[in-house]
Amino acid sequence: MDIKHLLVVIDPTSEQQQPALDRAVNLAERFPGARLSLMICDYIPALDGGLLFESAALEKARESLLGHHREHLEALAAPLRAKGISVDVTAVWGKRLDRHVLREVAERKPDLVVKATHHHNVLKRLLLSSADWQLIRHCEVPLWLVKHGDKAIDRLCASVDPLHSADKPAALDHKLIAAATSLSKTLTAKLDLVHCYTPLPRTMVFDASVIADYEGYANDVKQHHATAFSQLLGRSASESAESHLLDGDPEEALPEFLEKEKVDLLIMGAVSRSRLDSALIGHTAERLLDSVPCDVLVIKPDGFVDPSKP
Repeated sequence: MDIKHLLVVIDPTSEQQQPALDRAVNLAERFPGARLSLMICDYIPALDGGLLFESAALEKARESLLGHHREHLEALAAPLRAKGISVDVTAVWGKRLDRHVLREVAERKPDLVVKATHHHNVLKRLLLSSADWQLIRHCEVPLWLVKHGDKAIDRLCASVDPLHSADKPAALDHKLIAAATSLSKTLTAKLDLVHCYTPLPRTMVFDASVIADYEGYANDVKQHHATAFSQLLGRSASESAESHLLDGDPEEALPEFLEKEKVDLLIMGAVSRSRLDSALIGHTAERLLDSVPCDVLVIKPDGFVDPSKP
């Protein structure tokens, strides 16, 4: 994985802690010559119109706010430039953070987007309205969602799906493994490769012959997944990785594994679904975002195009 340009989304609500920037600087130091683009997107409803202000006054107030943000970005950039890192900054006004990030991606064409992520409330989970989820769904370049920017990446894990039960193309698994292997070498981190599988629960098996030998059925399912996982690993350059076949849904098995093994970064693939499918069940990456204890790196298949583009 070669990173030459990082787009870093700065949190406008914090003057001090910027986990995304901490992570981006650490990556830039590991990829010599990498440059950073720092962006802030802010929106205050009171400055978007109202009876108390003329439009000219509102425009002046918005420009003043953006001027403050640009000064803050320049303050963040100054010590990085002193280290020899190339940094440019931009501040934009807008209601939809994800739309503005995607616009910057289209214009700047970075190799990676880095953004801090926070816990999402129940309403946003139901509506799938979070900017993080929208970026998981639409961002054409790898997306690194940061939870612990000041924590070194000593162990990373790639989640693969060799039977493509989540509609992921076979090539995406190879891309995930290649990216994870490359990152683990660059960051000198331990690498784990994980595949989760789930046989039908005993209570949902209605065929009498299967019920009579449920253990045999469960073993057959496990062996089927183990064989596919082994074949995938055999076709990938991942000799230094440890492999783990986990029994359970990814939403349950992965967070438990990551917590137990103290993994610092989860690498996952994401593909585009229809709007209806996304509204009903969402992506695995979206559903896992709040439950995993570590950073999440989302990678799309080669040739992926943002489905929201006109």
